[in-house]
Amino acid sequence: MTRPLDRAQLAVDPVDAARRLLGCVVEHGPVALRIVETEAYGGPEGGRHPDPGAHSYRGPTPRAAVMFGPAGHAYVYRSYGIHLCVNITCESDGEGGAILLRAAEVVAGHDVVAGRRRSPSGVVPPVKRWAMGPGNLGSALGVGLEDSGRDVLDTGSDLRLVAGEPVEAAQVRSGPRVGLTVATGRPWRFWVDRHPAVSTWRPGSATVRARRSGTAGDAERSDW
Repeated sequence: MTRPLDRAQLAVDPVDAARRLLGCVVEHGPVALRIVETEAYGGPEGGRHPDPGAHSYRGPTPRAAVMFGPAGHAYVYRSYGIHLCVNITCESDGEGGAILLRAAEVVAGHDVVAGRRRSPSGVVPPVKRWAMGPGNLGSALGVGLEDSGRDVLDTGSDLRLVAGEPVEAAQVRSGPRVGLTVATGRPWRFWVDRHPAVSTWRPGSATVRARRSGTAGDAERSDW
């Protein structure tokens, strides 16, 4: 789990980067998660891959500025005021783009993750759900907003992204992203076929919630 990725492997089209991250391992302290589901997000209007569903669409705002920097940095944001979502920047410096880590399996630090995922009543969900959905993944990893902007390809960083066992092309599936009210038809979500940690997508469920709450791009379903 210590073989680093080359930055050039992520300084590519968001769709290519999203596929590339499947099977990679993200580490934070004693916890390591193997990535099994991702979503690609492009850049601003007028860019190479304009994406109305991305935080970068309106340009390098204070929140999304890290998406316009070099590839291989963490972009952590809070959704619904509760859940911390972890993204990895991609594309060329200045273009704008990132990959949302949607689901993963725990490969190290099981005791730590079990403690983080324990409910106030003491109930720990099944292992397959520990990092199922981006909010649960962020909780399992133990990240904070202060981790946004960290270089995850720096071997000395506490938050690292390393190469894992590659996922064969035949095992990769793709489909629409979850919970968006715009750019809904793009098959920019990628996952490892039949992996138990992959989140369940229900057409329209998150979209309805997003319209009610008025949030576009941050909507999610209950796999938090």
